[in-house]
Amino acid sequence: MEAWVIWLLAAALLGIAELLTLTLALGLLAVAALVAGLTGALGLPVGAQVAVFAVASVAGLAVVRPVARRHVRQPPPLRSGTAALVGREAYTLTEVSRTGGRVRIGGEEWSARPYDPAAVIPADTTADVLAIEGATALLYPTTTGGPGGRDTAGEAAADRGTGKETS
Repeated sequence: MEAWVIWLLAAALLGIAELLTLTLALGLLAVAALVAGLTGALGLPVGAQVAVFAVASVAGLAVVRPVARRHVRQPPPLRSGTAALVGREAYTLTEVSRTGGRVRIGGEEWSARPYDPAAVIPADTTADVLAIEGATALLYPTTTGGPGGRDTAGEAAADRGTGKETS
């Protein structure tokens, strides 16, 4: 078997080992073996192939791996502005329907409408902010109610039938 085929087999085995370990080191060695195999396919002697493998390995492990590790360890970008509001909880100040409404998100008052145009979110309940369009928050109602944790949407519907005043 020719030397370049052995290099390609070594590259394949190192690539598979990299997929199983996710260390990046074996992947860089696989690339170095691939380069050495290409060198062998060009007809260079085995000594030159080993030298190319050594240089490519050292270059990958000494240059590429530290840069890649530094990049992976960076903290996620901070969300700011309206992007930071997506996923937060909103407290409805007025009924929120497709025509609009008002909510409090993180101490600020926002205009709002439900994400589902057919939905109506009663006042004094909580909802999740799914998106921000301009200065309007798009909401999805949660199953728990207002700030006390009670289901005010269900109680308000039940109280309408009895004539009892809701708080």
